[in-house]
Amino acid sequence: MLIHIADLIDYPTVARLQAWLANARFADGRSTAGSEASQVKHNEQVDHDDSELAEMQKLVTGMLWDHDLFNMATQPQSIRPPLFSRYMPGMDYGSHVDNPMMGGMRTDVSVTVFLSDPLDYDGGELVIESAAGEQDVKLPAGSAVVYATTALHRVAPVTRGQRLAAVTWVRSLVRDAAAREVLFDLETARHRLFAQLGKTPELDLLSKTYANLLRRWAED
Repeated sequence: MLIHIADLIDYPTVARLQAWLANARFADGRSTAGSEASQVKHNEQVDHDDSELAEMQKLVTGMLWDHDLFNMATQPQSIRPPLFSRYMPGMDYGSHVDNPMMGGMRTDVSVTVFLSDPLDYDGGELVIESAAGEQDVKLPAGSAVVYATTALHRVAPVTRGQRLAAVTWVRSLVRDAAAREVLFDLETARHRLFAQLGKTPELDLLSKTYANLLRRWAED
């Protein structure tokens, strides 16, 4: 399941992040890649010694925890502190799959938050591979894409400007991706029906089904 989340981060916060990144200390992105991914990773990431990194990581994760659609889509149990990446012309990230474990945490869902306006750079699409083909993703600054960490994906070469993004990973309460999709569909339908009809016996039955499936599938 691949979900776009528009305006996950509001404009003032995006502007604050962009201003910080303009002066942040960057290092070779290969330092956080696995042995295979490091061979195809050509980008930069904010250095772990940057004095404002922890504050900015907390800012982004706080917005994720507070976002209803994000919570519906991922059922988060834990969220990793995000990495802030920069791609300059000629940089890319070849096809890879993200590490299944990071910092002792199982990774179920990957999240990319775009921090550059699409008009400010060429290339740099996030390309997610699936049995149905490839999906190119390039969203407005502040918007995010959520997808299963099991998917092969890559970042196309940047040919102009710079691509800024925050990338993080989620350990979900619901390990199985198919189960998360069922819960997401049920919760989406329940919210829409409530908006149209208010509280009804049928809505109560949907709420009961959602709660019981979450209780069955959740790992706390």
